[in-house]
Amino acid sequence: METLWFCLVAVMLAAYVVFDGFDIGAGIVHMFVARTNDERRQVLLSIGPVWDGNEVWLLAAGGTLYFAFPPLYSSSFSGFYLPLMMVLWLLILRGISIEFRNHIDSPIWQPLWDRVFAGASALLAIFFGAALGNVVRGVPLDATGFFFLPMWTDFQPGEQAGILDWYTIPVGLAAFFTLAVHGAFWVSLKTGGAVQMRSRAAALSLWRVLAGLTVLITILSFRIQPHLGEQYGQRPWGLLFPAIGLAGLFGMRFYGNRRNDLAAFLASSLFIVGMLTSATFGLFPYVLPATPDPSLSLTVYNSAAPQYGLKVGLAWWIPGMMLVAGYFIFTYRHFAGKVSLDQEY
Repeated sequence: METLWFCLVAVMLAAYVVFDGFDIGAGIVHMFVARTNDERRQVLLSIGPVWDGNEVWLLAAGGTLYFAFPPLYSSSFSGFYLPLMMVLWLLILRGISIEFRNHIDSPIWQPLWDRVFAGASALLAIFFGAALGNVVRGVPLDATGFFFLPMWTDFQPGEQAGILDWYTIPVGLAAFFTLAVHGAFWVSLKTGGAVQMRSRAAALSLWRVLAGLTVLITILSFRIQPHLGEQYGQRPWGLLFPAIGLAGLFGMRFYGNRRNDLAAFLASSLFIVGMLTSATFGLFPYVLPATPDPSLSLTVYNSAAPQYGLKVGLAWWIPGMMLVAGYFIFTYRHFAGKVSLDQEY
């Protein structure tokens, strides 16, 4: 039951990155692919009906952690308190920038909120990537399961590590370029004309950097977290997950060059799922590795709620997720197709 919930949490986090990732990515690239107010409205309309609903997956994943792995929830939310507060404010800034920009028709007001939207989106991507890097690297857990990390120290991993170091920064940059490419393919899929052409070109240009960063963080991850090598060595069938990521990575380039925007976007989604599941599989059974003493790590077994609670939670989770899936299917089918400036959401 513990392993099942570990997989369910991983699925919800992957769903969040895929769905909310493209509107974060759209925010990153929209200042470059859209050059006029009408073109920027096209970008915003492409995410208008879905961006707030996409964030439901983050709330669902956080709520699931609360009842399925309460020690992990308690430890991570206290240890990462500072970056979590920054993420919260960035999410707020993204939301209000979308809502506020059209309240006043002014050559100062609208560009201001466009830049806030772009900046908050970029920083969110980097922070989410750095968070993943911290989980892979490990944190200085004590015997009670708690820790605290400053934003940075000497940029070196170890007992005195901070949120940012020579490993987590490249992972944050990889997340930035991953979501930028993902968002650019989405904008290309949903728009037409000059915005579509610039978005497609931006995605293919950024892909080159993403490919290089993917190789770099893979090498660094195996160097900094020995458990990854042990896990893949003992269970070589898990190489299926990196293979999925590679298929998505090269699929983006292949379909992007052929101007198949839907296939390119699906390939970028596949890349995200492959990379996240590769990290998840490589860390199992750890949910929060401890440094320098791995025996203090939180695992799916020592941080899980009692069996009865997990079984009852599953009985409620299944119908709840069925409702969420139905809502998403309806929304994305209803708002399918290219956006038009005549639409307002």
